[in-house]
Amino acid sequence: MRRLLTLLCLLLALPVLTVLAAWLSFDAAALAVLRHQAETVLPGYVAQSLGLAAGVALGVVLLGVASAVAVAMFAFPGRALFEWALLLPLAMPGYVLAYAYTDALQFSGPLQVALRAAFGWQGALWPDVRSLWGAVLLFVLCLYPYVYLLTRAALAEAAAQPLEAARLLGAGLVRRIRDVALPLVRPAIVAGTALALMETLADYGVGSYFGLSTFTTGIYRAWLSMNDATAAAQLASMLLVAVALLLAAERQAQSRMRFAGSRHGQSAAGELRAITLPGAARWALTFGCALPVLLGFVLPTAWLCVMLWREAMGNLAGLPLARFAQWAWSSFQLAAMAAAMATLLALAVGFALRLPRRGPAEGGGRLFRLGVRVLQLGYAVPGAVVALGILLPVAWLQAHWPASGIAALFTGTLAGLLFAYLVRFSAVALQSVESGYTRLPRSMDETSRVLGAGRLRLFFGVHLPLLSRSAWTAALLVFVDTMKELPATLLLRPFGSDTLAVVGYNLARDERLAEAALPSLAIVAVGLLPVVLLSRTIGRRRAEARAPAVPATRPAAAYL
Repeated sequence: MRRLLTLLCLLLALPVLTVLAAWLSFDAAALAVLRHQAETVLPGYVAQSLGLAAGVALGVVLLGVASAVAVAMFAFPGRALFEWALLLPLAMPGYVLAYAYTDALQFSGPLQVALRAAFGWQGALWPDVRSLWGAVLLFVLCLYPYVYLLTRAALAEAAAQPLEAARLLGAGLVRRIRDVALPLVRPAIVAGTALALMETLADYGVGSYFGLSTFTTGIYRAWLSMNDATAAAQLASMLLVAVALLLAAERQAQSRMRFAGSRHGQSAAGELRAITLPGAARWALTFGCALPVLLGFVLPTAWLCVMLWREAMGNLAGLPLARFAQWAWSSFQLAAMAAAMATLLALAVGFALRLPRRGPAEGGGRLFRLGVRVLQLGYAVPGAVVALGILLPVAWLQAHWPASGIAALFTGTLAGLLFAYLVRFSAVALQSVESGYTRLPRSMDETSRVLGAGRLRLFFGVHLPLLSRSAWTAALLVFVDTMKELPATLLLRPFGSDTLAVVGYNLARDERLAEAALPSLAIVAVGLLPVVLLSRTIGRRRAEARAPAVPATRPAAAYL
């Protein structure tokens, strides 16, 4: 069993290995391509990617940490609401946010037109949102919840007793936050920022729609516009190295959070003691927490509804409702198949990791665990890199083995898309299943074996019923991620199988923003599902923390 799973995990690592292998065959032609890129487009890709990453990093740290400190440490009106409402922007993909704000804030948009007509102003009232600064703001609005979630969890689990000790020693509020709370949660801040930056570098929708020259958009131009596989592979490998460095920083921060996140220092109530501020300051915190929720979710969703209403009232018969139903069904099918396959794979891998090793022939040994580690890295790999890593070996096999028809299999059917989704999202399912297995004591397995239960009976009769919640959570997360995925779907989708994400992107690219509102709203509605799940999880853990029973030790990163 483990040998088969090892082969499958290594097969899923093939796209990444293919991109990296492009440097192994580095010849004079490849060197000439690299030199040409260095003289023309590469400096622009590096500059804009670094500028975008730096702006997003600064923004998510400021907004995420400020909102986490406010909710975790202070009492103010609406605090219970903002504990989960600050997660709502997670449901809003960056490219959907871009469509809404472009239509609302552009020079010919209704807002600027109305203001110019009302006050007699001339010219543009603010800079064009389709720019680098606009992309930075949009990414900050939809990605700050990563930092907020991890920082808030770390504050709740690690900072209660040190902050109380600092207060008794006479430290002021500002000093307690600056010198005690923030150093304690620094690993959580680093981990959340790394996750936000990985999402930023992997994005294609916002960069392409705003006309930015980033590594992801460069990969598409090299592959589709210039038909240069070597240049695309070189750019993809550079992007992969950058993401790998971010992933290493995130993993190191997560390992440090396991120490900082233990609950030995919590108060008896299981949470921080909320500080009550004067009236004006309390309402300032309410406004500060409401602003990112309004800008990152409420106003864009409302504007998408307005765009859809304008389109429906202006041309009710012109709305492609029948085609929309076809796109929605296609998206649902793909997401459901990807979720089922990724969850089944995660259950099998989790069970294989659970089994005791009885020697090299039985356990698959280090190679199996290496394959699992590679599988866990898949979520950090950008969709553009995954798609390119699939297309390159497929093109090579088709050129050297024309009768195989492998190109038709991976580009003319759903096989290529499903393979890409498994590469990217199996790690999400595996994380959920492994979290479920940590709650099952190994004595249960030993008792089952003593009673004569074989492996199949152990899995189907004991583990699977107890893992049902973790399995459904894994399937839900993969389903939602698949519905929102854009870069790999653009490259690998077969003819006639457009998804809601692809349709929304194509309509927005053609400046048909009102028509793009319908698929965009559907994606947002689906994206709310994991937010609801996270909100319920936070509420349940707060209830467990208030209970008199000894709470289970859990790292802050478990909230993701």
